This record gives sequence, C-alpha cells and structure tokens, in this order.
Amino acid sequence: MKIFDRIVCGIDGTPESLEAARQAERLPPSGGTLRLAAVEEVQTAVHAGYAMSHVLEQLDLATRDGLHRAAKEVTAESTELLAGDPVPCLLEEIERIDATLIAVGPRGHSRAAGMILGGVATELLHEAPCSVLFARKPQFDEFPSSILVGVDGSEQSLAARAIAQSLSERFGAELVTIAASGGKSIDLEALHDADPDAVVDPGRPVETLVELSNEADLLVVGSRGLHGPRALGSVSERVAHRAPCSVLVVRDR
Repeated sequence: MKIFDRIVCGIDGTPESLEAARQAERLPPSGGTLRLAAVEEVQTAVHAGYAMSHVLEQLDLATRDGLHRAAKEVTAESTELLAGDPVPCLLEEIERIDATLIAVGPRGHSRAAGMILGGVATELLHEAPCSVLFARKPQFDEFPSSILVGVDGSEQSLAARAIAQSLSERFGAELVTIAASGGKSIDLEALHDADPDAVVDPGRPVETLVELSNEADLLVVGSRGLHGPRALGSVSERVAHRAPCSVLVVRDR
C-alpha cells in the first residue's frame, strides 16, 4: 500500500516541530518524498504591531534557523521558506504537490485554547484535504513501536485500520484495534471482518482512546471528511488534542 508518499512537514523551530520532522521522515514508503516547509509570518507580525525592523529581522532569522536545524536532522527532498500566514501557506503547499500527509507539532495547549486561538495544528486538522499527523514525543526508542487504531465499522475507520495495519507490518510495531461501544452504534460485523481480534470496550470513544493511548506511541483514527466548524467536537478532533501520544488522522484525498 503506497500511503503517505508525499509528505509536507510544517517547521517553526520548536522542539515539537522537530519531532514532527523526525516522525514524518520515517513514514514515506520507498520512493516517497518529504518536504520541510517553514513560514515567515511577516504580515501576521505587522498586524500584531511588531513593525520595528529589528523585530521582523529576528522573526525572519528564527524561522530560517528552525528550517536549517530541521534540514540537518532529517533527510528531506526539499526545504521551502514561505511567506504569509502559516495555515494558508501550508494549505497551498499541500495542494501544490498533492500531498497525502501534513505533519505538525502541536504546542501542547488544550483543545479549548486551540479552538479559541486558532492554533496552526488545530486549523490544519480542520482544513487540510489530506491526512494529518499530530506528532508528540514517543514513549519508546523507535517510532512507531506500538500502534492503537480506533474503529467503529464505518468506511473511514476501516480505512484507518488498513493504514495502521500497513504501518504495523512495515515497522514491526504492535497493533491493537479498539472499538468503543459507549457512543454511537458500531458495525460489529464489519469490524470483525476487518480484524477478528478487535477489542470492544464499553466506554465512550474519546475517553477510551485517550486512556488506552497512554500505552502507545501512535493513535490512528479515521476522519468523516468534515472541515471547518463542522469538524469541531468530532472524535478525531478531540482525541488529537487530548491523546498523550502522536495522533494520525486519516483522511482520503
């Protein structure tokens, strides 16, 4: 399965974005590509009142330094220095190369703060047309070593399960399939056709997946394809912010 063959990783110089670059480097299959993209937020800084030339110069240097450090740490096909607002710039880059995955490092704020402040990771989760990786520091030495996938028997969740299976086989990672029956109804027949060993838990989906993800370094969930405000409150959006491990939200382009 040729998944995640064209990956964009957003770089801002933070430890979280460098972790995103390290994880994104491992995901492309043979022949796949990784592109690092950093955004100079000149217009954003000016609008915020940072019009002094030395402040803008410091922002520019920090962006370039972050991109340079990421390029030294991972092997990427190219590095892109973009100018503008981060989310529109990264979305344009996704469309330009028809990316199948965008990797970002969330800054650790709560889901509520992400919604209010419009964090880059949150907005990309809502707006990106491709799959999204929220990268967090793994518990184990090699990423991914332990994968948890949440399913409910829907087409989207079974697609996520197939991708989790592919990653598990490629990296020799332990894979656990979990279905939480405490929310909406689940299709048990489709679930067991996909994985006879799937575990059915009586808890609610978000709480169950967040709790069990303490024992994994990658949680994989499907996306119903909702964008913008409609995505607020979805299972994938909520677990992406609350899970302690990296979260891969699978979205079929």
